[in-house]
Amino acid sequence: MFVAISPLIILIFNSFKSQANLGADPVGFPDKLIFGNYASAIEQSNFLNSMTNSLVLAAFTVIPVLILGGLAAYSLSRIQPRGTGAVMAYMLGVSTLPLWLYIVPLFYYWKTLGLINSFLGLVILYTAFNSPFAIFLLRSFLLKVPKEVEEAAVIDGANRMQILLRIILPLTWTGFLTVGLLVAVGVWGEFQVALIFISDPEKFPVTTAFFAFQQQFGNDWTLTSAVAVLTILPVLALFLSFQRKFTEGLTQGSIKA
Repeated sequence: MFVAISPLIILIFNSFKSQANLGADPVGFPDKLIFGNYASAIEQSNFLNSMTNSLVLAAFTVIPVLILGGLAAYSLSRIQPRGTGAVMAYMLGVSTLPLWLYIVPLFYYWKTLGLINSFLGLVILYTAFNSPFAIFLLRSFLLKVPKEVEEAAVIDGANRMQILLRIILPLTWTGFLTVGLLVAVGVWGEFQVALIFISDPEKFPVTTAFFAFQQQFGNDWTLTSAVAVLTILPVLALFLSFQRKFTEGLTQGSIKA
């Protein structure tokens, strides 16, 4: 475990060092804690703006992915329309295609639609990229719910939407939480698509903002380490806050697919 977290520990140490201290001892504890590195990093990297951008992108991606993915997963697991197997195979195949296979026509199409340098354009892409995974994982949770529960609700006069919202969702909320966390973390750390489709510095998410900052201040490893810690900190806090439910959700979702 120490081997896994040691790079993060060294990164935190370096973020509190002076340049001279870092040059003399790049892996040890700082001689003196310099908290001003974080103030300078936030001011020069425009981090708060980029963090807000990433939060907006994550929130507006998670919501449609959970809604659309939940409805699709419910249909594929319970209603099972004709061609369900083909749909699942198609999504599995498409989700394995590398981004670079279709990035050029996609960029041209987005430019034609005026979606370059647009949060809406990124949200649509992130929703499309994350939906197949969300459907697969949510379907595995829904398959674990006994059909007798729904049959009893139908006898009581509940329709499909009432069953989904009042019965299925409360029983599988850990699955939806798990998918939401995974999608949010994925959007927060996504770099390639944001780098290609966003060129306005005011609209940079944290990953591209960090890349731009590193290009400008690459020689100052204390500041770049501070920005890196600030970039990782929200994801780390989110994971630690929901670690138990997250692990429980992944375990439950892997039992039956």
